[in-house]
Amino acid sequence: MSISIIIETLTEEHYSQVASIFNQGIMGGNATFDAVSTPWESWDRMHLSHTRFVAKFGNQIVGWVALSSVSERSVFEGVAELSVYIHNDFQGKGIGNALMCEAILVSESKGIWTLQSGIFPENIPSIRLHENHGFRRVGFRDKIGKMPDGTWRDIVMMERRSLQM
Repeated sequence: MSISIIIETLTEEHYSQVASIFNQGIMGGNATFDAVSTPWESWDRMHLSHTRFVAKFGNQIVGWVALSSVSERSVFEGVAELSVYIHNDFQGKGIGNALMCEAILVSESKGIWTLQSGIFPENIPSIRLHENHGFRRVGFRDKIGKMPDGTWRDIVMMERRSLQM
């Protein structure tokens, strides 16, 4: 069942709620290698300014999506890593779909030809969300990163090529 949400550009004023949702992902253990959220200034520098959105239900931010560059080399200027996070209380309500649609549409209009994501294999809902939006599995990275508790984790590499290529 979907709910009525508004998608808008993610700004500094949204960041406390964005970081709170990210912290839920950290606590859940299957969304990120990070142990803490970063201050706004760091987050802002790491993410492309043209493709970052929040989903709002009333005044509450219930999800967000953002892109980050994968390389500073000019040959990769059209390749970006996608991150999408949904508030625990709002998962399974179509918010991820809405955010993905917006991110794909805007990123392609800005010259992004490949979106990629690295997802823990245990995060089946995220893998399905990506597959539903044209991402395909392109690899598996065994023990690619170590969690703060010392546990090694794998990731499934997924990518989506622009239909406009």
